[in-house]
Amino acid sequence: MFTKILIANRGEIACRVIKTARRMGIRTVAVYSDADRDALHVEMADEAVHIGAAPAAQSYLLIDRIIAACKATGAEAVHPGYGFLSEREAFARALKENGIVFIGPNPGAIAAMGDKIESKKAAAAAKVSTVPGFLGVIESPEHAVTIADEIGYPVMIKASAGGGGKGMRIAHSAAEVAEGFARAKSEAASSFGDDRVFVEKFIVDPRHIEIQVLGDKHGNVIYLGERECSIQRRNQKVLEEAPSPLLDEATRRKMGEQAVALAKAVNYDSAGTVEFVAGQDKSFYFLEMNTRLQVEHPVTEMVTGIDLVEQMIRVAYGEKLAIAQEDVKLDGWAVESRVYAEDPTRNFLPSTGRLVTYRPPSEGPDGEAVVRNDTGVFEGGEISIYYDPMIAKLVTHAPTREAAIKAQARALDAFAIDGIRHNIPFVSAVMQHPRWIAGRLSTGFIAEEFPEGFSLPQPQGETALRMAAIAIACDHKLNRRKRQVSAQMEGWRKVSFDRQRIVELGGERFEGEVSEQGEAVLVAFPERSVSVVSDWAPGEPVWRGTLDGVKVAAQVRPILNGVALGHAGAYADAHVYTPREAELAALMPEKVAADAGKFLLCPMPGLVKSIAVAVGQEVKAGEPLAMVEAMKMENVLRAEKDATVAKILAKEGDSLAVDAVILEFA
Repeated sequence: MFTKILIANRGEIACRVIKTARRMGIRTVAVYSDADRDALHVEMADEAVHIGAAPAAQSYLLIDRIIAACKATGAEAVHPGYGFLSEREAFARALKENGIVFIGPNPGAIAAMGDKIESKKAAAAAKVSTVPGFLGVIESPEHAVTIADEIGYPVMIKASAGGGGKGMRIAHSAAEVAEGFARAKSEAASSFGDDRVFVEKFIVDPRHIEIQVLGDKHGNVIYLGERECSIQRRNQKVLEEAPSPLLDEATRRKMGEQAVALAKAVNYDSAGTVEFVAGQDKSFYFLEMNTRLQVEHPVTEMVTGIDLVEQMIRVAYGEKLAIAQEDVKLDGWAVESRVYAEDPTRNFLPSTGRLVTYRPPSEGPDGEAVVRNDTGVFEGGEISIYYDPMIAKLVTHAPTREAAIKAQARALDAFAIDGIRHNIPFVSAVMQHPRWIAGRLSTGFIAEEFPEGFSLPQPQGETALRMAAIAIACDHKLNRRKRQVSAQMEGWRKVSFDRQRIVELGGERFEGEVSEQGEAVLVAFPERSVSVVSDWAPGEPVWRGTLDGVKVAAQVRPILNGVALGHAGAYADAHVYTPREAELAALMPEKVAADAGKFLLCPMPGLVKSIAVAVGQEVKAGEPLAMVEAMKMENVLRAEKDATVAKILAKEGDSLAVDAVILEFA
């Protein structure tokens, strides 16, 4: 077995590979850019080598720097993770030429499958179901429009060398094809160094289902079941699960056998994923093959009990697969939430900055479920503008889908992050969504269920009552501390104890009476009493305890006269008063927010790529005003209403903070 391997990646996937290598007794080498000098993967590895400046094109994408790091440290093999160089045929060949083992498929398989155009040709030759489309290289927007007209709308414009939702656009008209073609080529060039794109039919109301395959260098290939990844935004996955609630055993076998046939046709010899777009009627069509480890691989590991990173390392070393197809059993259900540094209330735009608070839920057993958190960050660390905005992958595994979802919801309630915007409120809300719970999914889920964008759900019904009880219990704990302090201070006014509490929460008013019963705080509402038990201490960002004996967690942040709470996908400020305080609070004037309608604000930290208007120009609603790039995504900012440009306060090349003013309207 290898004695030392290098991980040519960063963040959570580098940490993930290091964990398995450590368990196998293999020493590890990390590489890092200027931005990652203090990163978690650097600390975890046995050795670390600096490879360049912060931009990936000046560090993680430089093949010669990776090879030099291998030679300097004596690393015998390289695990590429995903993204960056993981699907570059040239990288695998360069390693081979230098006597270094690539922990991934052979260069021929990467060439055949890593390129989306060539992979579709190979899939058709292997008798795999394929989507109608044009597989040649498209040279101009006019050519793209002609092809789209022939195929029929809607169509998908995709980067040939793409992945992770980069260089991908859906178009419903000729105009959208022309604009999408330009944006897809530009994103593909900046993300992958390859601006080729192709066009294919977009399947209406589709589901995204993929098959995990695993091959060795002795001709053996198996499939490890499927994953459903239909909950996506901007064509990037947000939630994944294994198995899929759509498939039956016959369809699973058919998809798995086609995936294996394709893998064998290109002599595939590592972990890889064959992705399909599936109809609601269980029809399916080949989408692409990712010749690397997938971001969502943990859900497959949880339901199969197979460590995919370990298998990749063993296969690369030359070992035969010790697992036959009949050995693969799917046990229970796994659900994964990708925790991103992005603001779901601003159309999921990226967020950067320091992680002032980072407290993930405890890993391990949670009743009948198990919690796993794959991450590459730490409290106090920075989320950089240069890389993917992923913070962590939170996974729960349980005997049933319902139990896995409930465990995921509890774990998200116990996941505290401060300092940046993040998408936990969104994935928490999805966990409560009836359509998600029923398994009625499609890749259009987010657009269909949140057509006006996402806003923080307000608590209702039982959820609101639970949050009111938690707020009163927190207030009681704070007041008890005040009474204890005042009792010890000579000359201080003694803090009295008022049993009556009024909670204003999300537009609702709750009246309760608080008392103590042993370790419990009893909150008596008119409709019923709630027994609250918790060892929460003021200042802790997560409240954990039980309500009437049921385990509950909630996000807690101090505010004036109360706490801000997040629980079960709902978020609200809970103001807790005595009756007299409530009377006085009702007399306080409300603060009116300033009108920001006269300005175009930068919606996230980013780089101004272009300004599309001039001073004095009249613009119509929907017209592009500027383009801002952040975390490898180009975002076109459009006019919300008809207006005239009065001032331009930013220029191309400027780095802007969130809410920085770009334009002012007359």
